[in-house]
Amino acid sequence: MGCECRPLGFLIGLPFMLVASLLSLIGVLLWIITVPLMFCCPCIICITLLAEFAVSLIKAPFDVITWFTEQIPC
Repeated sequence: MGCECRPLGFLIGLPFMLVASLLSLIGVLLWIITVPLMFCCPCIICITLLAEFAVSLIKAPFDVITWFTEQIPC
């Protein structure tokens, strides 16, 4: 049986999720800059890699809190 409610993991991971949220804002700014550049010249691979990195930064808070809640047993 899986335990879906792990409030201790959520509370422990909350400060790290807040730091990841700041990184997510940086990711949003980076994504806003790189997407128009990809439309201007899609052949530049480094811009595509920067856009993928920006998306991973945007997903960071969710990944951090999921990792912390999975580490705490029921």
